[in-house]
Amino acid sequence: MVRYINVKSRHRNEFIDITEDVANAAKEAGVKSGICYIYVPHTTAAITINEGADPSVQRDIQQALTRLIPHEYNYSHREGNADAHIKSTLVGVSHYVLVDEGKLVLGTWQSIYFCEFDGPRHRRVAMKFIASEKCIEPRK
Repeated sequence: MVRYINVKSRHRNEFIDITEDVANAAKEAGVKSGICYIYVPHTTAAITINEGADPSVQRDIQQALTRLIPHEYNYSHREGNADAHIKSTLVGVSHYVLVDEGKLVLGTWQSIYFCEFDGPRHRRVAMKFIASEKCIEPRK
């Protein structure tokens, strides 16, 4: 079963921390051990995992992407959001996170971010949880 998180962005470019939402979905799914696939079904948004302790990291990433891929440029795509499509492609629309003992396996400083590049908008994030069927003992 696919589960969804609704996300509402407030700015054109924004990183929204969805770690707690994904963790809650994992609990609701009842997965003790397995994998959580996270997918953004939008062509001008993305998903990333990076530092969550210091908000300046997200600002630095956004600023670097804006320097590399400016909003105003001589793009062929004339809808005014070509930069958002390019950023989505570079950052990526999916990630997976391991689940162990019912919890997401993330590093101490890691958080999961929905990356908005063409907001403000209402968006969705899809998640699929795959439970491990059995534990495999290491060979002796």
